[in-house]
Amino acid sequence: MGTGSSPLVGEVDPTEAWHILETDNSARLIDVRTRAEWTFVGIPDTGELAQKPLFIEWSRFPDMSHNPAFATELEEALGSDSPGPLLFLCRSGARSLQAAMTVAGHFAQKGATVNCLNVAEGFEGDLDASGHRGDHNGWKARGLAWRQS
Repeated sequence: MGTGSSPLVGEVDPTEAWHILETDNSARLIDVRTRAEWTFVGIPDTGELAQKPLFIEWSRFPDMSHNPAFATELEEALGSDSPGPLLFLCRSGARSLQAAMTVAGHFAQKGATVNCLNVAEGFEGDLDASGHRGDHNGWKARGLAWRQS
């Protein structure tokens, strides 16, 4: 990273993310929302894909303070395997983009290139005309598997 530029992070919609998880056994879904969101809003259910998402908070509830150990915690959770595509998911796609950029930079500093993909729209998606999430777009609105935790 000697040029000062940030590592490239791609973006996919939730349906594309599911397809990647379905067709690439090395791909991993990283849900960066808070414990409160996982508990009260639900979580992606990738059981039929024979893998479990990794749940690592990017920001900590209730004060939403940044988790400075995020990249290290993710690296530890991945273990010694060379990571395949990493798909980052949050509520609407903003925190997950920050997390993906941080992880791409973390690995780049170690001389490794990792395919980091932000799941645009996130788990709940954008606000609709009524100011609600979950019906307009996002993981849930696209009909992808999820469950209450």
